[in-house]
Amino acid sequence: MKVSHEVPRCLLTASPEFNDYDYCLPHLLDIDEDYKQYFINARDTGRYVIMDNSLHELGEAYDYDRLKYWVNELEPDEFMVPDVWMDCHQTAAQAKYWKQFEFPEKTKKIAVIQGKDKNDAYLCAGLLRELGYDKLCVSYGATWYNDFFPHTNVDMGKALGRVRFVQGLLKLDHLKDVKFHLLGCAIPQEFGWYDNDSRIESIDTSNPIMAALEGTWYEDHGLNSKPKANMNNHFDMMYDELDYLNIIHNLKKFKEINNLIKLKNR
Repeated sequence: MKVSHEVPRCLLTASPEFNDYDYCLPHLLDIDEDYKQYFINARDTGRYVIMDNSLHELGEAYDYDRLKYWVNELEPDEFMVPDVWMDCHQTAAQAKYWKQFEFPEKTKKIAVIQGKDKNDAYLCAGLLRELGYDKLCVSYGATWYNDFFPHTNVDMGKALGRVRFVQGLLKLDHLKDVKFHLLGCAIPQEFGWYDNDSRIESIDTSNPIMAALEGTWYEDHGLNSKPKANMNNHFDMMYDELDYLNIIHNLKKFKEINNLIKLKNR
C-alpha cells in the first residue's frame, strides 16, 4: 500500500520524508498560495499525486469548473471524480458524466463507491466497473458499517465493517481486475487487517497527525477511538505549535502496526 498523510501547511515541505505520494485537496489550491505552490512543485519534480474532489471537507464535491482547471493544470496521476455521499445512483451518474472529459494522458480517473447500505454499495461498485473504472475508492465513514459489524466500540465497529465490506469486494469476480484506495480511517490499525493485499493499492489518512495534535501517542496496538481533531481546524497551525516528536512517533507506529515499509531515514 502507498500511504499519504494529510498535514498542516507548515509540514507540507517535510511531508515527502514520510509520505509515499502526495494527496491533493483541490479547494485548498484556490485559497492557499503555499498549498498551490507545493503541488506545482510536486508536478514539476515528478511526485506521484492523487487529487481528491474535496467532498469530505466541503460536504459536496468542489466546483466542477475549478476541478477541471486544476486537473489540467497539475496533471495528477489519479483524479477522484465527484461522488455523492451515501447515494449509489447519483454517484454512478456523476461517474458517467465525468467520463466524457479528456484530461492529461497521465491522469487516471478513479471513482468512489457510495450507498445507503452494503447492498447498495456493492451495486454501486458494479455500476462503476461497468462504466470502465478500474480503481475504486472506499470511504471510512459510512454509517452502515456499524450495522454490518455491530460492536460496542463505534469506531472499532466502523473499521471492522469496512474491512468486511472490502473483503466482500475482493471476492467479487466482476471486480477481480479492480484496484482499491481506502479513504481515511476511524482507527489506524485497520489497515493491517487487509494482510497487505496487493489490490489495495493506496490509502490516505491524517489519523497519526490528528492524534498528535491532540497530544495522543499511538500505543503498540494503535488507538481505541478516532481522534476528534479535524484538519479543517488545524491546517493553519504554526510549526512551533506542534509536538514534532509526537508526530514522528505516531507515523512510525502507524507503519509498524500495519506492517508497512519503515519510515524513511531522516
